[in-house]
Amino acid sequence: MLKLQGENVYLAALERQHCKKLYEDSEYDFGDPASDILFGCSIGDSDTWHDEIQKLLKENVNVRLGIFLNDGTVIGDVALQGIDDKNRSCDLGMNIAKIENRCKGYGKEALALILDYGFWNIGMERVTANTFEINIPAQKSLEKLGFVLEGRARKAVYFRGTRYDRMDYGLLAGEWREKAYRRRAP
Repeated sequence: MLKLQGENVYLAALERQHCKKLYEDSEYDFGDPASDILFGCSIGDSDTWHDEIQKLLKENVNVRLGIFLNDGTVIGDVALQGIDDKNRSCDLGMNIAKIENRCKGYGKEALALILDYGFWNIGMERVTANTFEINIPAQKSLEKLGFVLEGRARKAVYFRGTRYDRMDYGLLAGEWREKAYRRRAP
C-alpha cells in the first residue's frame, strides 16, 4: 500500500471511515472568503465520495490520498486530478477539513509529497493548480512550492453571489527537480 512519509504528515489511501471522518470534521471558515460551503451534504455522501475515489483511481485518472498526522489522524486529502497520460499533465487539489489544522504547514508538506510522487514516480511533466483571486494564502503556498502564475481568467468563477478572477498556476517537472536539488544541497 502506498504511503508517502513527510516530517509532520504522511499521505496514504483514504478508506471509507477516513472519508466519513473528513465529512464530519469539515468546517467552514467565516474568516476566509474563499472557504467552500458544503450545503446539502450529509455523512452518507462520504460513501459516494469514497466510491468515486476508487473508481477514478482504477481508471488512472486521479490519485487522491488522505493527509494524516504522524499519530494516524486524518486531517484532509490531496490529489493529482485529471491525469492525462499522453501529455503527462494533471491538476492539483487539496483540502484540510478542520480550521485548527490549517495554516500550520501541513498542507504545504502534503502538496510537496504528492508533487514528488507525481513528478518522480508517475512521470508527470506538468502540474497545474488554480485558485480564486481572493485566496491569497493558497497563492502564496503555490508560489513557495515553485508554481508560476501563468494566467488570470477574469471573472471566471461565480462564488457566493460574486464573480472572481481565477488565478492559473503551473509547475514543470524540470522546475520541481531543480528545486529538489537546491533543497538537498549542503
